[in-house]
Amino acid sequence: RGRRVSVSAESMAPSADDEFVKIDIPKSNDQRARIHSAISKNFLFRSLDDEQAKDVVDAMAEKPVHAGEVVIQQGGVGDYFYIVETGALDVYVSKAGPADRGVKVTDYVAGGSFGELALMYNAPRAATIVATADSVLWALDRVTFRRILMERTSRKRRMYENFLEEVPLLISLEPYERHKIADALESIVFQDGEEVVIQGGEGDRFYMIESGRANVSQTDPSGQVHHLIGLSKGDYFGELALLNDQPRAATVTAQGRLKVAALGKKAFVRLLGPVVEIIKRNATNYQKV
Repeated sequence: RGRRVSVSAESMAPSADDEFVKIDIPKSNDQRARIHSAISKNFLFRSLDDEQAKDVVDAMAEKPVHAGEVVIQQGGVGDYFYIVETGALDVYVSKAGPADRGVKVTDYVAGGSFGELALMYNAPRAATIVATADSVLWALDRVTFRRILMERTSRKRRMYENFLEEVPLLISLEPYERHKIADALESIVFQDGEEVVIQGGEGDRFYMIESGRANVSQTDPSGQVHHLIGLSKGDYFGELALLNDQPRAATVTAQGRLKVAALGKKAFVRLLGPVVEIIKRNATNYQKV
């Protein structure tokens, strides 16, 4: 048996003294579309939001390679992820060591991608990849990728924490408690006309508007619909869902593309314990809600 290979990871914590500068390498619209199509099929990129995906596409660097050139060497340290723009490459795996190229196991052509694990781990390559024709690749390094993820996560956390400080029901929370809630918030996108919550429906989530606008309406017992005030970025609704199981009192509908941050009641209780404890600590503010 061979020696076990260690895997290490860099610290990617954002630093106020090390401001993240976005990379934007010029590309045609067709090239952008092909890169986006390639990453959308990859498990590592499916959870990216629109801004993160754009940052990844922007940061991809063009890498021309010649026929016969080794792009990745099995056993070498991997630090780049690649997408094939044009050309062709063969993939070999060897069980005899680096001196032997091994057996061809697959190949890549335009639209293919490889090396995604290098964006997650500082680990040796599991195969050798050789260009069989002059090719053009798009490359993304691990540090840039992880900085994109961490910077977006950090900015979202700061935005969420600032917002939670202004929610009357939650102003008594300690900073670390808001930090936990901020991390638990989930971004959801609604298209024009989609209903976020429906009057009479179960109340089980709290929402904050990240971008876009929403309309609020209420139907009275006679069936007449009343349009209430509109909501926009920074506004919130559904906060009573964190306190009880009463039906929704109104319907909230997306006006254009709407992006919200949602927090489920189960996550809230799991992170902070019984909601009644918060009410006790902030009884005065609760009476105003």
